[in-house]
Parts: sequence; structure tokens; C-alpha cells
Amino acid sequence: MRTNTVAVHASADVAAPAERVWEVLVDWPRHAEWVPFTRAEGGAGDGASLEAWTGIGPVGFLDTMVISEWRPPHRVRVLHTGTLVRGEGRFDLLDLPEGRCRVTWAELIHLPFGPVGRVGWFAVGPLARLMLRTSLRRLATMFE
Repeated sequence: MRTNTVAVHASADVAAPAERVWEVLVDWPRHAEWVPFTRAEGGAGDGASLEAWTGIGPVGFLDTMVISEWRPPHRVRVLHTGTLVRGEGRFDLLDLPEGRCRVTWAELIHLPFGPVGRVGWFAVGPLARLMLRTSLRRLATMFE
């Protein structure tokens, strides 16, 4: 692993099967409903492009991505290709008993700005973890 690479992940159990959750998960414009301060758009399938804007008003950043693995309804993996956000991200859905599933969101992020980025992660890292956990809780609530 590169020195300036960090990993962050979160999971949540959802009261719906993976197939139903997948439909919401990869409906990129619907991310605004469950991922705080984020709106997204893009395609479906291997090689499709995605864009997500995270921020408030004009203050934020654009996250450009390419889908590198598309396995409905269990996995979508992306390569982050932007200037600020680079690395890999993925959603994994695991069917559980009684029509439920577990959704895991994992990110492997290559920090920008060399040693400064590594120091900055001490501030940004906890916020990133909180955002993933909050997002997945909000997603789960959509199926209650």
C-alpha cells in the first residue's frame, strides 16, 4: 500500500433483499436522498462514467469516477479519477436471512498533497468515516 493511501469503510444491515437495495444504490441521482451534501449522476455497467459533487453550494469538490466492476445486485466498484479524489471505492451487498442484506461501503483513497495530505487526513478522516456511517444508516432507513 502506498504511504499516502488510507482505507475507510462502513456497513449497515438493511431490511430489504440486495436486489431491491441495489436499485436504489445505483440510481445515482437518488444519492442526494441518503448521502449528505452529495448529488451524483452517471451510467451503469463496466466502463461507465460517474460524477458526484459533494459540498454546500459552490464550496465542495467534484469526484469523477469510472465503474471498474459491475455485478448486480452484489457489487459495484469504481476508480476515482479526479484531481482531488483518487483511488478505489466499492459497494458490496450481501444477502442475509429473512429478506435482509448487509451493505458495505469501502474506500481506498490516495491522499493528495504528499505529506500535507497525510496530516490533513487526521482532520478529514473522522469526517469521512462519519459520512459513510451516516449515509448507510440513511439508506437503511429508506427500507424500514
